[in-house]
Amino acid sequence: MTREGFLRLSALVWLTAVWILLWGNLSIANVVSGLAVGVLIMVLMPLPGVPVQGRVHVLSLLRLGWKFVYYSLESSLQIAWLAVRPGPLPVTGVLRYQLGIKSDLVLTLFIDVLNLIPGTMVLEIDQARRIVYVHVLDMGSAKAVGQFYRTVAQLERLFVAAFERDSEWKPSAWHFGDEQYDDPAQEGTT
Repeated sequence: MTREGFLRLSALVWLTAVWILLWGNLSIANVVSGLAVGVLIMVLMPLPGVPVQGRVHVLSLLRLGWKFVYYSLESSLQIAWLAVRPGPLPVTGVLRYQLGIKSDLVLTLFIDVLNLIPGTMVLEIDQARRIVYVHVLDMGSAKAVGQFYRTVAQLERLFVAAFERDSEWKPSAWHFGDEQYDDPAQEGTT
């Protein structure tokens, strides 16, 4: 089976599972109707292809999952403490972070994980320069700001180790393909 075939089959299984979960009952009728709805969705509303570079490293992915759970629990406890502690409200603000992630797909996954960690929310992504602007709930001390940067740097390292190691990563034909149209000097040369 080709990679594309595997991805299509995975998407069909996922759509069928979502259908069954929506109905809340595992039955033959729900499985068959879920498969039918999944095929209809994939035929009538196909998603554009997403360039995938590199490969998945399972052990690094497991470390990433563990760290995500750890950071989520840690920040949830910090937010709970900020909510009940006596004293003034925490100082909030926006911090900028320069990413080294190359793939748009991995960048999207990284942003999703960062948004799921309580106390942070990505406000803006500069895709071309790979800069993210993140609203942080607690910036009351240099220690809190340093902790944010350490957390984001650790997550970035884990994402790179899990999905796009330099030794294996090769840009696809689509990588940075849209930028050639943004450059006025290149207009008329294609």
